[in-house]
Amino acid sequence: MSTVRDVVIIGSGPAGLTAAVYTARANLDPLVIEGEPSSTSDQPGGQLMLTTEVENYPGFVDGIMGPELMGNFRAQAARFGAEYLTAKAARVDFSRRPFGIWVGDPEAPEPTHQARAVIVSTGARSLMLGLPSEARLLGHGVSTCATCDGFFFRGHEIAVVGGGDSAIEEAIFLTKFGEHVTIVHRRKELRASKIMQDRAFRNPKIDFLWDSVVVDVLGETSVAGVRVRNIVTGEETVLPVTGVFVAIGHAPNTDLFRGQLDMDDNGYLRTHDGTRTNVDGVFASGDVQDHVYRQAVTAAGSGCMAAIDAERWLESQHD
Repeated sequence: MSTVRDVVIIGSGPAGLTAAVYTARANLDPLVIEGEPSSTSDQPGGQLMLTTEVENYPGFVDGIMGPELMGNFRAQAARFGAEYLTAKAARVDFSRRPFGIWVGDPEAPEPTHQARAVIVSTGARSLMLGLPSEARLLGHGVSTCATCDGFFFRGHEIAVVGGGDSAIEEAIFLTKFGEHVTIVHRRKELRASKIMQDRAFRNPKIDFLWDSVVVDVLGETSVAGVRVRNIVTGEETVLPVTGVFVAIGHAPNTDLFRGQLDMDDNGYLRTHDGTRTNVDGVFASGDVQDHVYRQAVTAAGSGCMAAIDAERWLESQHD
């Protein structure tokens, strides 16, 4: 039988590692199940491992590379005694205490780790187009976050892919920086709310390519354009842009918790009274429960909240 730990943190983005810093400093000896290296956002370090320069995280006047920032987070938590396991959680059991977490074989009769409290910080992933060129140029002209990266595209020609509220919000935001923004949408009308559509249609810096999909992102080391196909006529054209923002949605990494933790219709974990989930002793922080802000600094803040909530909850169990 595995040793029962005070806290196990699942996930190692800004939320999970901030929770690790706080719980380690509280002498709770946290174990961070940080994920496995991959091309997705649930890898160790989360989505910032897939970015280049980060200029909007407080305290770094000249900016910092995303992987370096997450390395600093990790080292800081390790300094206070946080332990790391580079593996993916394969199964959890929140139906009884101590909670069980399986790494490796999810069918094993006994959990790999047990915890009195669990902090879920598995993050979310941006839905992508699935193009090899898109993956290759991610962080080099391809982005999924206008708030994060819009500043780098001052004076550029920009394409935004998508037709929902997120895509329109991104496009409008990018007009503050870009010379011109083209929204590429696979349908002949937007899915965004009426008020967002009206704002986009009124904006002189926004144009639309209807019934169109991006079939390739051009450029070797940076974006030099996108190849677009009209799905009605089959005609292909090249849109000469230097920035591509993919805004076709996000998906939280919550499959592991289905049937055990309450989620909204889009799969994000529901929290109340801070970071508490519907299971007493299980807390959630970061993009796994935040579909509004999705910033490193807000994720880190909620990781702090989850750590404090977990510490206080553990103290209450001894009263």
